[in-house]
Amino acid sequence: MNKKFIRFSACIALATTCGYAQVKDSIKVKQLEEVVFSDTKFAQSKEKSGKVITKITAAELQKKSGQSLAGILNSVAGVEINGTQSANGKNLGYYIRGGKNQQVLIVIDGNPVTDASGINLEYDLRLLPIDQIESIEIMKGAASTLYGSGAATAVINITLKKSSKKPLQANAYSNIGSNNTATNHKYNGQDFNQGFSVNGTVKKVHYLASINSTETKGMSQVAEPTPDSNYDKDRFSRINYLSKFGFKATEKLTLDFFGNYDKVNNDYDFPFDNTGFNDTYSNKSKTEQFRFGFSPKYVYAKGELHLNSNFTKLQREYQEFNSWTNGIDNSSYGSRSVTVDAFNKNKFSTNFYLITGANYQFHDMKSETPYSIIAKEGAKFNMVDPYFTGVFTSDFGLNLNAGARLNVHSQYGNQLVYNVNPSFNFGKEIPVKLLASYSTAFVTPSLYQLYSEYGTATLTPEKNSTIESGLEVSVAQKKLTFNVVAFFREQNNSIGFDATYHYANVEGLNKAKGIETIVNYALSTKLNCSANYTFTQVDEALNRLIPKHKVNASIDFSATKRLFFNANYQYVDARQDAFFDGNTYAIVAAKLGSYQLLNALVKYELVKDRLNIFGNVTNIFNQDFVENIGYSTRGRNFKLGLNIKL
Repeated sequence: MNKKFIRFSACIALATTCGYAQVKDSIKVKQLEEVVFSDTKFAQSKEKSGKVITKITAAELQKKSGQSLAGILNSVAGVEINGTQSANGKNLGYYIRGGKNQQVLIVIDGNPVTDASGINLEYDLRLLPIDQIESIEIMKGAASTLYGSGAATAVINITLKKSSKKPLQANAYSNIGSNNTATNHKYNGQDFNQGFSVNGTVKKVHYLASINSTETKGMSQVAEPTPDSNYDKDRFSRINYLSKFGFKATEKLTLDFFGNYDKVNNDYDFPFDNTGFNDTYSNKSKTEQFRFGFSPKYVYAKGELHLNSNFTKLQREYQEFNSWTNGIDNSSYGSRSVTVDAFNKNKFSTNFYLITGANYQFHDMKSETPYSIIAKEGAKFNMVDPYFTGVFTSDFGLNLNAGARLNVHSQYGNQLVYNVNPSFNFGKEIPVKLLASYSTAFVTPSLYQLYSEYGTATLTPEKNSTIESGLEVSVAQKKLTFNVVAFFREQNNSIGFDATYHYANVEGLNKAKGIETIVNYALSTKLNCSANYTFTQVDEALNRLIPKHKVNASIDFSATKRLFFNANYQYVDARQDAFFDGNTYAIVAAKLGSYQLLNALVKYELVKDRLNIFGNVTNIFNQDFVENIGYSTRGRNFKLGLNIKL
């Protein structure tokens, strides 16, 4: 591909970065008037928030038809999710503000989620289909004061779809696409996604039931060294069942229940080691997740009382080829998690309210592999965390959010974290909001790190602190908005290996700093423009798969009330990577080149409020690039889909 043409395309995208408004009323929904939840756990005007919180609404998700959850998150300022351009079954890496997976907390409908049998207590976003999501909020920075362990670099707060106000509403969708690398040009159906949901509200009862099925093939996880290598195509299959039921017992009391079952079957290859023997047709995994919970809410004269509870059982099974025995090894990992979070908002005046709460968590795990057995009776812990946050919002522009949390852990003792987050609005005459914060966080050692054959029971949490400052500007009747935030993050007490090959707290301080900026311009009711830029600089110990510069840009155009176009562009800077070389038995560093992607989508409403169709093309210029050393990436691909609302 002509490099000058790529640079010209990038300049055009950056110069005209645009977003979309379906109808005139959508222009009236100003960014600073949005309601957010993440920084207080209660609805609050974004104008009063001291954080730059990125909210992806249901309407915006509709404009991203055909994308995965990880792919949508990967376009947010400050967020880098490695693996979004690889085969669907490849593990995802969450690199936010110089951090890694264990430092990002995923919250679903108010409940923190994790895999307690995983090495790093992380949650796998591949389990969740985007089609069951109503909205997403991304709040970056240390947030353990409100959310506890793992909220060190970001909280990704996901709200699943809700019941319609109608007595009965049904929705069905289906899409089909190709799944090619840049050197594979078979544009036949290899990527299938379909689902159905029914929901509604009848008097005091609301309900929702949803099923989703996803199936992809056509790509090997490990990159083929030549187009004629004919590596095994690794299948990814997922099915998701979700149900919700709610009852409005009184005008003040609401009772909500949920349950979901998720299953993923996946073919996978051996980790890349430069030997040429990493491809295999024998390796298979199965993951099953079962979750249910109960969330009552009571509203009274001066506040609200909420209780979020969640039980998760997760089981992972692996069948892996053993080249020494020429047979198949079987491994299994299981975990159970219980979380209960009770929190209360007490409004003392129109300008001040206090949030108090207590969180309880219990986790255990078991595993059986050819090399070891971990019994659940000896691999468990619990945590009890009381916390409070005070929120002051003045009439003259000053807002303040401050609080603290005490983590009481059954294994390592106590941990205190806190945050201070002031902001100031200058008012209508000067449409500028200044914000700043200092917050701390902790990352709990996992059960595997504490109790496996490599574990150390005396581990203590990793500690994080983040200071950030920035501003938001809104002009031209709030059609043009701009924000910029600079951050500086420190982490110490990280968990690594010692000389005896056991997990240990690593002495030393590691730092990350950067700038995140977003601009949005609504040129008219039909044309909107948006772009974001992220600069991240980290110490060498953290420098893996983190681009120093990253740009996302989007142009959305509503040609008519029924016809919608989108074009989006992404630039990812060069990154450092490393792998174990099976020929030399050494860790080898590798530098991955930068890459640019241009994608487009068209959507048309065939029957108003009933039937719409879409088509998209990704990596239009079929750029061949490397996202992770030794692994495949997607080339030019097409997708067609339809959505029916009944």
